[in-house]
Amino acid sequence: MQPDANARLRDIPSVDELLGRSRIAALMQTAGRNLVTEATRAVLADVRTRLKNAAQETGSEAASATPEDLESRVIAEVEALLTPSLRRAINATGVILHTNLGRAPLSSAAIARIAATAGGYSNLEYDLESGQRGKRDVHTARLLAEIAGAESAIVVNNNAAAVFLVLNTLAKGDEVIVSRGELIEIGDGFRIPDIMAESGAILREVGTTNRTRIRDYERAITERTRLLLRVHPSNFRIAGFTEKPSLEELVALGRRAQIPVFEDLGSGCLADLSASGVCEPLARESSRAGVSVVSFSGDKLLGGPQAGVIAGKKDLVERVRRNPLFRALRVDKLTIAALEGTLQSYQRGALDEIPSLRMIRLSADDMSARAEQFAEKIRHELARDAAVDVREGFSVIGGGSTPDQQLPTYVVSIASRRHSAAALEERLRLPAAAEKSASLPSIIARIEEDRVVFDLRTVFPEEESALAAAIISAARA
Repeated sequence: MQPDANARLRDIPSVDELLGRSRIAALMQTAGRNLVTEATRAVLADVRTRLKNAAQETGSEAASATPEDLESRVIAEVEALLTPSLRRAINATGVILHTNLGRAPLSSAAIARIAATAGGYSNLEYDLESGQRGKRDVHTARLLAEIAGAESAIVVNNNAAAVFLVLNTLAKGDEVIVSRGELIEIGDGFRIPDIMAESGAILREVGTTNRTRIRDYERAITERTRLLLRVHPSNFRIAGFTEKPSLEELVALGRRAQIPVFEDLGSGCLADLSASGVCEPLARESSRAGVSVVSFSGDKLLGGPQAGVIAGKKDLVERVRRNPLFRALRVDKLTIAALEGTLQSYQRGALDEIPSLRMIRLSADDMSARAEQFAEKIRHELARDAAVDVREGFSVIGGGSTPDQQLPTYVVSIASRRHSAAALEERLRLPAAAEKSASLPSIIARIEEDRVVFDLRTVFPEEESALAAAIISAARA
């Protein structure tokens, strides 16, 4: 190394010297000495490495090693370490159950139940009447069974776990018959055949991708058949030359052969949303048709927390509950509290209390009025910076649900005179980087035809002021 590089390395303050500086000393009072010390060591190590590299490589930029700059870097490092990774974002995409943004937002009732449960003790597994140990299932079992029209119900941590547990309990080592057209792949590469293989059940495919008849199931039944599996294709549709037996036909076959029918409903629709153009099978309809066991998600069309519901005949559900793996897949008290709060809204018929259902039920006229009012708020402020207009569009359910069903909507469209659509979208998504401030929320929007598009269907009314401020700030800068 060059002599001046060695001199600069010797001039770097020690850890103790930096910890003694006034701003860092003050930071230790709130962030703790250990965290600040580790951050200081990391900053000094980085500076030393960069100085050495700069001395050895032509064109490499040396790091600043003045005490003032190092002090600022340590403070920034500590602030970054203390900034939560999981942060709230404003979803302006129009995708209601946006998997990447956390799917269904919880209702006020669910949030209140979490708050009431989280801060203290509860009777999670304690029977207050007998004074003995109880079961955590009881807090949601009655509500779930009632709403799903089933005899009994239990909850695990998601629907993939529910499917796995049912197959492992009722068909491990034996055969499960399923149509080739229902061997779906759900999110992140998880496939029904893979889940079946891991459960220990043996897959017996029948029919073809587009056509499966009841006689295909009937011919496949052997002494090793333990379940007839029906999988609702939540995230895709096959159209054209297709055929599949009705649920009633499959149930009738199951009764004749004395084999239970298990239906994976996926999205978990508990309320009739057909008036809003959403046609999904209801759990209650499956139970009414005689399905032995159904499973579905808690955080999709149900509108609650992430969970997997298993509902059906009491004896079969109890067998699933006795599986030792149930304990590994069970949910915690906060999920139970949120689910109970959500289900009570169903019980009262108060569907608009559930945010995702309220968003689905908004009409195109509702969205037109909101979009026009919002556009008017920002149009004057951005007269010189951007063109703002309202256009027809569509929202989607998302979350692997209703792939071919769209909700008519109106969107606010912005074309910036200062930034490309991609640059404006990035400034909205990363406001701290653009404004050097964490006070503005992250805005997630869409880009269409070189314009940034905002669908207010998925924006809460109380978020509109923050959304307007963020758009104005990003478009003006």
